[in-house]
Amino acid sequence: MTMMTFPAGPMRLACLLLAWTVAGNVAVAAPAACKGTIYLTFDTGSQSQATLIADTLRRHHAKATFFLANEKTVNGDFSLDPSWAPYWKALVAEGHAFGTHTFDHVYVQRDLPDGRIEMKPQFGAQAGKKVAWTSQQVCDELKRVATRFHALTGATLDPLWRAPGGKLTPQLRAAGAACGYAHVGWAPAGFSGDELPSQTWSNAKLLQKTLAGLKDGDIVMAHLGIWSRKDPWAPAVLEPLLSGLEQKGFCFATLRDHPDYRQHIAEQRR
Repeated sequence: MTMMTFPAGPMRLACLLLAWTVAGNVAVAAPAACKGTIYLTFDTGSQSQATLIADTLRRHHAKATFFLANEKTVNGDFSLDPSWAPYWKALVAEGHAFGTHTFDHVYVQRDLPDGRIEMKPQFGAQAGKKVAWTSQQVCDELKRVATRFHALTGATLDPLWRAPGGKLTPQLRAAGAACGYAHVGWAPAGFSGDELPSQTWSNAKLLQKTLAGLKDGDIVMAHLGIWSRKDPWAPAVLEPLLSGLEQKGFCFATLRDHPDYRQHIAEQRR
């Protein structure tokens, strides 16, 4: 397949969007050589865009890392229910990586003087309540995802985690590390903005910002669906974003290949 070239500046964005429309479901050829690597990551959410995201990655031969929590979905179930097993199994078979996002999507509140950590689950039996957890209870919460993921797919979760909202405290970070999980954030340019109000942050604006800012080694963070955003990010942005990055010579890899996490993953699997 002959690679298309696009002009610079605003016209480039218009051409990318047009190319995405024309391409439809046609498979996209991977770049012949990589000038850099981008690490795509997706957190669970409403799952409204889960299938579209998986299909888009497949067309681009792009591998990503998924951070899983048991969140309520647009189907009325939860993202780690058995109904989602075929989805996760397919991603496993395609070579993607997977980390824990805490089972009940638990937000940290603060470190407590007695060494415990104040947390607030979004889902589960204690949803909306502030609870004081020990380091071991944090570890148990992270491992709940690993246990469920293995039950659904037969695969082993990677020793990586992401706190909801990316929010950490010193004691929470230490608890994750003591449990064998390395925390993963994202690059400033890798913030997709899919959580931001579409009234003030249009998809075109987010696409232009991300394409202009990403550099070799950056981690990108998006979701498999966001309840609050009226104009969903993925249907409008993901395809032209991947195409635009490919035109710049970037390739995509999972965090298993990231220099900051590669050794940690290998050590935890020994």
